[in-house]
Amino acid sequence: MSLHEIHKGVHKNKKFKRLGRGIGSGRGKTSGKGHKGQLARAGWKALPIFQGGGSPLVRRVPKRGFTNIFAAQVGEVNVGDLDELFEAGAAVTPESLKEAGILKHRYDVLKVLGDGELKKKLSVSAHRFSASAKEKIEKAGGTATVLPGRTSVAEKRAAAKKNAAKAKTGDAKAKK
Repeated sequence: MSLHEIHKGVHKNKKFKRLGRGIGSGRGKTSGKGHKGQLARAGWKALPIFQGGGSPLVRRVPKRGFTNIFAAQVGEVNVGDLDELFEAGAAVTPESLKEAGILKHRYDVLKVLGDGELKKKLSVSAHRFSASAKEKIEKAGGTATVLPGRTSVAEKRAAAKKNAAKAKTGDAKAKK
């Protein structure tokens, strides 16, 4: 590439289209809008989904399911990545993973997955472990510590039910 080729095809000061300035201009009479019709009228703009009056694709495609706004965001990390990032005997926590730059987005629960090989002894703390990840960590001589996560509504209901049942049996014993 030479210096004179740098700006080839770049038009910084492009002249604007002068519409309706006579037949000789090339954009006279109808100003490039054609004859009559919706497109020729002033102020008409097509929506991005407009498909010539036919039913748009967005409306033709069936809608299925929904987005659960209460679903837990799960941050995932593989055992192979831990092997590359951390020294032997290191403590792997959500904070240390954030410092290492492996988890950049927001998450509610951290899950360790079993992809890759682990040859170092690490003590890993996370909210969830896949069966293969736990097996690989323990096989390498490390420990897999489960951190407490958010308590789900189902778990809270089960605990309340259990407490209510205990209270009833306690009342029944007190009456005897």
